[in-house]
Amino acid sequence: MPPQMTRLRADAQENRDRILAAAAELFAERGLHVGMREVARRAGVGPATLYRRFPTRQALVDEAFSAEVEACRRIVEDGCAQADPWTGLTEALRGLLVLNVRNRGFVDALLSTMPTGALAQHRRELLGLLDGLAARARDAGRLRADFVIDDLVLVLSAGRGLGAARRELLPSAAHRFADLAIDALRADPVTPR
Repeated sequence: MPPQMTRLRADAQENRDRILAAAAELFAERGLHVGMREVARRAGVGPATLYRRFPTRQALVDEAFSAEVEACRRIVEDGCAQADPWTGLTEALRGLLVLNVRNRGFVDALLSTMPTGALAQHRRELLGLLDGLAARARDAGRLRADFVIDDLVLVLSAGRGLGAARRELLPSAAHRFADLAIDALRADPVTPR
């Protein structure tokens, strides 16, 4: 638990919770380009209150995305736990794409060429796990031989474009995109009839 989480007064905890909720909403809706003052305004607190709780933008980003980081980790670890590496890889890819369309800011931060803070460590760890899973799927003859982990990052990056769809269409669009991406990664792609 971070040091600032130790026993806040009730009003201070309420302010902190409102700041995190506002940041999470704004980052999910519009990405990471949202300013700190805008987060403070949405939360109904002054900038000084925001900076007292989150002295840096990175601290706010890391904390605002903590639930997504855990969800992302569960998706990858569940995929790695599958006995069949191809099933594990495809389930992980599908899960990550669905998570991807729900939160634009998280994906922007995670897929950034230079993620920082806790997100940088999270990305390194999860890409390492996924690379190992992909190697197992490739060795099993299920994943195309020329696959590299950057291909997965490319698919996830392309999935960000789904965010332009109407909100209610996002889950089905993510699943369809996952189907297409999985077929493209298969060692022997399914050919249409």
